[in-house]
Amino acid sequence: MREWISAIECAGLSGLPGSLMGIHKRAQREGWLKRRREGIKGVAYEYHISSLPNSARAEFLIQQGGIETSLGRFEIARPTLEAHDYDREALWSKWDNASDSQRRLAEKWLPAVQAADEMLNQGISTKTAFATVAGHYQVSASTLRDKYYQVQKFAKSDWAAALVDGRGASRRNVHKSEFDEDAWQFLIADYLRPEKPAFRKCYERLELAAREHDWNIPSRATAFRRIQQLDEAMVVACREGEHALMHLIPAQQRTVEHLDAMQWINGDGYLHNVFVRWFNGDVIRPKTWFWQDVKTRKILGWRCDVSENIDSIRLSFMDVVTRYGIPEDFHITIDNTRGAANKWLTGGAPNRYRFKVKEDDPKGLFLLMGAKMHWTSVVAGKGWGQAKPVERAFGVGGLEEYVDKHPALAGAYTGPNPQAKPDNYGDRAVDAELFLKTLAEGVAMFNARTGRETEMCGGKLSFDDVFEREYARTIVRKPTEEQKRMLLLPAEAVNVSRKGEFTLKVGGSLKGAKNVYYNMALMNAGVKKVVVRFDPQQLHSTVYCYTLDGRFICEAECLAPVAFNDAAAGREYRRRQKQLKSATKAAIKAQKQMDALEVAELLPQIAEPAAPESRVVGIFRPSGNTVQVKYQEPDDEYETDRDEYLNHSLDILEQNRRKKAI
Repeated sequence: MREWISAIECAGLSGLPGSLMGIHKRAQREGWLKRRREGIKGVAYEYHISSLPNSARAEFLIQQGGIETSLGRFEIARPTLEAHDYDREALWSKWDNASDSQRRLAEKWLPAVQAADEMLNQGISTKTAFATVAGHYQVSASTLRDKYYQVQKFAKSDWAAALVDGRGASRRNVHKSEFDEDAWQFLIADYLRPEKPAFRKCYERLELAAREHDWNIPSRATAFRRIQQLDEAMVVACREGEHALMHLIPAQQRTVEHLDAMQWINGDGYLHNVFVRWFNGDVIRPKTWFWQDVKTRKILGWRCDVSENIDSIRLSFMDVVTRYGIPEDFHITIDNTRGAANKWLTGGAPNRYRFKVKEDDPKGLFLLMGAKMHWTSVVAGKGWGQAKPVERAFGVGGLEEYVDKHPALAGAYTGPNPQAKPDNYGDRAVDAELFLKTLAEGVAMFNARTGRETEMCGGKLSFDDVFEREYARTIVRKPTEEQKRMLLLPAEAVNVSRKGEFTLKVGGSLKGAKNVYYNMALMNAGVKKVVVRFDPQQLHSTVYCYTLDGRFICEAECLAPVAFNDAAAGREYRRRQKQLKSATKAAIKAQKQMDALEVAELLPQIAEPAAPESRVVGIFRPSGNTVQVKYQEPDDEYETDRDEYLNHSLDILEQNRRKKAI
């Protein structure tokens, strides 16, 4: 134990002043034994405990864990608690499982027990300490004594948990009703089914089975409480399936701050809840394929069609890369569906699990553009919508509000499901032109709305604002003309006439008319059939012609009918005639360097062949008494042809002679 005490420690002890100045004056006046303190700057003193008054000395010794008697000073023995004396985890588990009233009762006794412990450590007698603390906290002294000795085998940091007991818990005598195991298994087997039967009906069947098999079963309320105690994950898996089970895990939060605009895009199809009279006259609910930037959430491009197919996907992708370019590190996330994961788009992707994968499969258009493919997860045969941010654009407050419920489409809205049909269901079917116009306006409004609660918008900006800011820092390359043509739709091979024109039937016909296309280069391409690539929404514009093996030939223009009195169209037609005439004359002059007379002069003279000698002797067969003689006409055909050819050659020679003479 220490025998020297500083002035600061003396201040406040029993019978001593509370200030340092008072301690120094008292020590100087009474002549306390002192010495200079070591290890500090300046001059400071500490005093020997023998100089202190008895009460102050006793208090200081108790603080140091000792006591002074007539026989000397003794150190008070304290029990040492080993780590293995008790299980702290089990002790605090008891605290966690206690009720709120039990914990409040333990917290009420804790300060009283701590105060009694401190008083006992200061040398106050047990009876005095317990009586004093009990009077202060208004509790029973005997109960306080029991609580004090109850916690002595635990560390002070665990006293709160050690003070928890059975008091404060429910005093109701809980009687557990009998429930035969066979009856319980019958109930859970009936209840835990994918059909999700109501518990009341399951209990009714349990009552019938219990009477038949003489089972002991509790009341319906007790059985229902037992059902509620089942593991929640097990109940969800059995009644709702594996897909619902995975949703019990909180959604994974991902950041997109490290991405660049256009670096990662995702796409999906949305079935509109609107009746539309399509271009072919059918009334349908069209489906639109949307491409969205992952970082900024801006919808970059879309194409609408009767279904989700390769045409709408590749053409909408063409719109995106044509307008915004192709980044160096390009990623695409789509569903692994038949329409999206077809070979024309994703062929050659090492992780494509759709259709039969062959080593010699040609690369799909996405890979030819330098994109890396990523597929959304499939859980229990269903897509995992959390993997694609574009799915949120189809949810509450999304594109359905901006497009399907637009006032211009009033009366054509179908509702999201058969149970939510509006009162004006089926009143009208809007024209395709009006629907596409409304769709374009809705997408623009969706992108322009401010105050978006996303990571990049921060509750202030719109998708357009964020994309404009981030796209300015993105390095992209514009697609080449050949890459643009690759993204257009390929038609079946069509026949090309000798004039260099062909008819494209893919656009259908209107009043018996079809689209006719023409290019002079097709006359000299040496092909009878060509493969045509086109944009179905630009069929009256330019299409692109390829050979059957994929080599580009030329562009072809649509030949639209013109008015009978259209002078400008007539002049254009004559201009083409003159152009064809001039080009043909130039080709003739370049290719044909010899005329017909020169050809004739170079021909060899053909002599008349000698008549062949017959070596076959016929047998004379008389018929009756008269000899039959077969008359044979002379063959003058050869002589006539030879004479005509000779005369014609002489005429040509005479004409050449006259030209040279002139």
